[in-house]
Amino acid sequence: MQQPYPAHRPGPVSARPPEATGRILVVDDDPTVAEVVTGYLVRAGHLVDRAADGPAALARAADHWPDLVVLDLMLPGMDGLEVCARLRERGPVPVIMLTARGDEDDRVLGLEVGADDYVTKPFSPRELVLRVESVLRRTRPAPTAVPAPAPLAAAGLAVDPAARRATKNGTELALTLREFDLLAFLLRHPGRAFGREELMREVWGWDFGDLSTVTVHVRRLRGKVEDDPANPRLIRTVWGVGYRFEPVGSGEPEDGADGSGSGVDESGPGVHESGPGAAGPAAREEN
Repeated sequence: MQQPYPAHRPGPVSARPPEATGRILVVDDDPTVAEVVTGYLVRAGHLVDRAADGPAALARAADHWPDLVVLDLMLPGMDGLEVCARLRERGPVPVIMLTARGDEDDRVLGLEVGADDYVTKPFSPRELVLRVESVLRRTRPAPTAVPAPAPLAAAGLAVDPAARRATKNGTELALTLREFDLLAFLLRHPGRAFGREELMREVWGWDFGDLSTVTVHVRRLRGKVEDDPANPRLIRTVWGVGYRFEPVGSGEPEDGADGSGSGVDESGPGVHESGPGAAGPAAREEN
């Protein structure tokens, strides 16, 4: 088996840079991977806690709630999917999944339990740090000097970007970080069609990545905002392009549009990693 990571000696369960900018919980039973990821995150200015299995991860999170979790899917005993679900029961926290699995169903399942991103081993630690920082930027409140974005409302949906709160007909929606950002973006641009590449760039802040991330998040968002997710009226599929938000839900519902990707043109060129040291997470279709 390919070993892309240099050997490291076992390290402590926590690592702190001189001035930490975020608290990250790294959960991986491979000590080499955990050491490398921890080292890169610490050098980027983050405080890092480590755990080697699910129960230890839940205990570490209970002691010090993290700003973000880097979570291996294939953990002994309690796997990463269950850890993610249990963390989400305790409170909102962004999750980036790590896995050695290449099966698309596993990647999609990770996203459907609420993971905000999905990175396949072997991966570039530098890119992982960039993805961590991208997620953290979106979870933190804007500086007080920057005016808060105006609330958005359409078709019974209301989004308050400053409060990170979304409702449907007055009932609060339980949205993940990316689901909230995606809904807010679509509400800001009613009636305009966006391709998955454009949504990934505008919502995720990435110029490259796994386009199935967008597909899965659209499907999850439809499940929360549509009256009939199988026949969506608000988030419409634009054949050969991507998706469009219809603020009045006009027109006929889409026949059998389940958001699984069948409503998007999949025939375009794939997305590939670029830049030095980039490998793994976007080499093939995986968010």
